[in-house]
Amino acid sequence: MMQVLLVIHLLIVLALIGVVLMQRSEGGGLGIGGGGGGGGMGGLLSGRGTANLLTRTTAILAAGFMVTSLLLTILAGGRTEPGSIVDTPLIPSAPSSGEALPEPAPLTEPEAPSVPVQ
Repeated sequence: MMQVLLVIHLLIVLALIGVVLMQRSEGGGLGIGGGGGGGGMGGLLSGRGTANLLTRTTAILAAGFMVTSLLLTILAGGRTEPGSIVDTPLIPSAPSSGEALPEPAPLTEPEAPSVPVQ
């Protein structure tokens, strides 16, 4: 279920990117305003009709993006098992009762290896 929803989410994201890039620039913030990818569409739609269609499509895709994001968050929140090896502790925790920990063995000097004399 989660994998299917993730694929749908990614398709919506790609469609949203495409639709936003097709819209006409209105601000001219980079000095290239006015020109565009949105006007014309081969003469099938007028400039205003294309802008309205792209605006509606953007709104619908944005709503779908929000819905799938929320659903993915809800589905991922129900997991209780650790998802990564980093989440599992390597050293068991100290005893919670008042028990004392055992004393470590004293360190000793290692002996030098014996070399045969010839």
